[in-house]
Amino acid sequence: MLIAADKFKGSLTAVEVAEHVTAGLRRAVPGLDVAAVPVADGGDGTVAAALAAGFTRHEARVTGPTGTPVTATFALRADGTAVVEMAEASGLQHLPGGVFAPLTATTYGTGELLLAALDAGATSIVFGVGGSATTDGGAGMLAALGARFLDAEGQPVGTGGGPLRELATADLSGLDPRLARTEIVLASDVDNPLTGPKGAPAVYGPQKGADEDDVATLDAALAHYAEVLERAVGPEAAEYALAPGAGAAGGIGYGALVGLDAAFRPGIDVMLDVLGFGPALAKATFVITGEGSLDEQTLHGKAPAGVAAAARAAGLDVVAVCGRLQLPQEALDRAGIRRAYALTDLESDPARCMAEAGPLLERAAESLARDFLV
Repeated sequence: MLIAADKFKGSLTAVEVAEHVTAGLRRAVPGLDVAAVPVADGGDGTVAAALAAGFTRHEARVTGPTGTPVTATFALRADGTAVVEMAEASGLQHLPGGVFAPLTATTYGTGELLLAALDAGATSIVFGVGGSATTDGGAGMLAALGARFLDAEGQPVGTGGGPLRELATADLSGLDPRLARTEIVLASDVDNPLTGPKGAPAVYGPQKGADEDDVATLDAALAHYAEVLERAVGPEAAEYALAPGAGAAGGIGYGALVGLDAAFRPGIDVMLDVLGFGPALAKATFVITGEGSLDEQTLHGKAPAGVAAAARAAGLDVVAVCGRLQLPQEALDRAGIRRAYALTDLESDPARCMAEAGPLLERAAESLARDFLV
């Protein structure tokens, strides 16, 4: 049995999910051979999954999204592969008091976190983006890495996406030279462009506190930012603004594409490679995946969909565990998931369901084992 599940957000880490599923399975089938590869799709929890896979934990003190210092974690493997999660430095969880700053939140700390990874010896970086508090197009990140963004008076523009409307010149020549020698993969499940009706401000800005006027301001500012970068680095800057992934995490995807020469790949594909899922799958006869909520988003690049696709290609059955299930069986079938076991089927009160997720998950796994393994 191979357990390859993501976290249950707000309740259990991916490692804890695997532990509770294992306990439930063995309650029904004592001595069952179980292996676990906790997974993530590039969003929050990505570093935790890498640490569970044997990467070494590193910490750095960096600038949070509103300027308050925060401690951020990244993961590094002996071969020089680092996993850096932008939410560790610039995520919503780092907003003081949970107060949004849609126009001024910065990714500067993410740039500092990338520098810390380089300082620790990283030669290739899996850059997971998601859960950001920011919509600055990655300008803060690039500034921390040595780029300069100046207004008409030659002064640095303010932090965040809003002040980019004052941008007059951009200079990327000062970027840390180690970046040119470092393979950077932009790992994301978001394929939005930078601006427009499907761009970062319009689609994700409201989740970060942006009202209608803020969205319009940010969209115009990021469009202007791309125009200035086009003058600075050439027509590829305009092409990158339209590229899949440019709008990821408030446009930090764009900054990574245009400034770091990053290669965009679906986050779950990258992470399955990095976490050693392939070799584990080759030894498996049955696969269990899952995440907190199985819903429409799951079908668009989330971890369970990626796990199910790989397992189905290997000819293996896949079932899922989840906190709540919001997909009909037909959708599960299309994703290659034979059945899903939801904790809400065992406990209808959402608060209790989250508080007691571990024991409930063991009960669900025991039912799963009796249905498929006994």
